[in-house]
Amino acid sequence: MTTTATTTATRHPDRRGFLSLLAAAAVLGPGVAACAPGGTRKAADFTVLAASTGDPETGSVKYQGSSGSVTLPELAADLGYLQDLKLDWVGDTTSGPQDIQSAATRQTAFGGAFNGAVVKLIAAGAPITAVISYYGVDKDAYNGLYVKADSPIRAPRNLLGKKIGMNTLGAHYEAVLDIYLQRAGFSAAEIKQVEPLVVPPVNTEESIRLGQIDSGFLGSILRDKALARGGLRALTTDYGLLGDFSAGTYVFRDDFIQANPNTVRLFVAGVAKAIEWSRATATPEIVDRMSAIIARRKRNESNAATKYFKSWGVAGAGGTIKPAEIQTWIDWLVKQGTLAPGKVVASKAYTNAFNPYAKEGSS
Repeated sequence: MTTTATTTATRHPDRRGFLSLLAAAAVLGPGVAACAPGGTRKAADFTVLAASTGDPETGSVKYQGSSGSVTLPELAADLGYLQDLKLDWVGDTTSGPQDIQSAATRQTAFGGAFNGAVVKLIAAGAPITAVISYYGVDKDAYNGLYVKADSPIRAPRNLLGKKIGMNTLGAHYEAVLDIYLQRAGFSAAEIKQVEPLVVPPVNTEESIRLGQIDSGFLGSILRDKALARGGLRALTTDYGLLGDFSAGTYVFRDDFIQANPNTVRLFVAGVAKAIEWSRATATPEIVDRMSAIIARRKRNESNAATKYFKSWGVAGAGGTIKPAEIQTWIDWLVKQGTLAPGKVVASKAYTNAFNPYAKEGSS
């Protein structure tokens, strides 16, 4: 069935300004934003709680999974890294923002989302704190901007007046598009002539092939399947433009952390170990383990997607969070006019205190 791309003509203000912010993120040191003024939440306060010892305060934590795939906490549990802490699956999430909203409203204990969504939820007043990175971008886990193989679009200049499909506006894909255009020397006026459109990820490949959009972003299994069918060509990728970086984090409510520090410490340590186990383990072994996990949990789902796994894309050791991975999105949202300056302070939005791989004082 043919799907028509959803057109969204409104552009976010000052999109050019994002490039300098994101480009700077690649070189920002761990001390950036640690001394930023303002705000009332202090993630550093969790340092004392993280130093506590003892058994987990609760025997299980509620969470949402993802159909046909294995999450890092699920992998950690299967590897025995969560010890006696049980994961209580309550269903599958529909998106990152929905997942962290469920955590904020006590439907689950934790949730994971793109860091920009985490910043937005904190700005809305949700008392949550990011505790560990769980996905990102590297040479194996990346997102690309694709066109048909025979498309006349072969350089950034060819995108003037063209339609670009992406899953949502004001987030990762639009930022990558901004970088690609600005590095090609586009003026602010020219950037506005490139039109981003919201297209459901599952329909992006079809929309490109049918000419409903001129180019579109594809990642993960959708990218690999599309490329396997042939007929598409990459213009650029986020990895090619930005290199390695973590893009999303797991969050807990602050009151949950305060009441259950040993539980949070065990969870973070377990997920961190699962990240490092994945780095040290051959991909076929990881895929086999994921397939076995899916088969055992009996959720009436296919394990076909597991064969496309290559990497979590997490940049920091054990998923430690870098200030720039939060600050970048704060700055961009402020530039957009959707976040007031000082409303969210990076150092108060996350903590590495529970992560055994974090260096002393990194919070």
